[in-house]
Amino acid sequence: MLPIVRVLYSGLASATRSSRGALHTASVVRCKAEAEATDEKSSEATEGEGDGDQVSSGPDPKDRTKNIPVETSMRYLKSAAYKQTYGEDFVWTQYRRNHKGMFAPRKTRKTCIRQGRIATGNPCPICRDEYLVLDYRNTELLEQFISPHSGDVLSYSQTGLCQKTHFRLMVAVQQARDSGFLTYDVPFREYDYNEYYGQNEKQKA
Repeated sequence: MLPIVRVLYSGLASATRSSRGALHTASVVRCKAEAEATDEKSSEATEGEGDGDQVSSGPDPKDRTKNIPVETSMRYLKSAAYKQTYGEDFVWTQYRRNHKGMFAPRKTRKTCIRQGRIATGNPCPICRDEYLVLDYRNTELLEQFISPHSGDVLSYSQTGLCQKTHFRLMVAVQQARDSGFLTYDVPFREYDYNEYYGQNEKQKA
């Protein structure tokens, strides 16, 4: 009986080992296939998420490389979006400078835009809104920075404009006055005519 039992036991053991090997091989192949399918799905999902991010993110709010036409800016000043943003105030009225300490520096920052992007967290009233274009034809915007009493351009310490934008404002105002888009009063000057005419000629007259 013992040899028969040994033969049966050895046969069962070899069959079990072969079946385990076959099962192990099949499981490995199946696991590899599942892993590859999972990788493909994850890569497709990642690509889909990337496309969705690009679509949903939209334009960069700090990008200032886009050239806005002055006609678009002039229409913007008369639109409902401008009224909703600024109301009846000037564009610089609600602006507050961001500085260290109790007292503001004598001068504002040199510029808010570096290499086509906003480089500060609190840009000046013109740099923060890309649709505010300083141009000699955009008189409705320029008049907001001109004093109604003296006719002079308001100081950057009052409006909060950066130095570069304030210089552009001065140039645009001067161009508008030279082109006739802005009217201004010529200051009255008194001359001493004695410097041009002699006393005798004045007395004869």
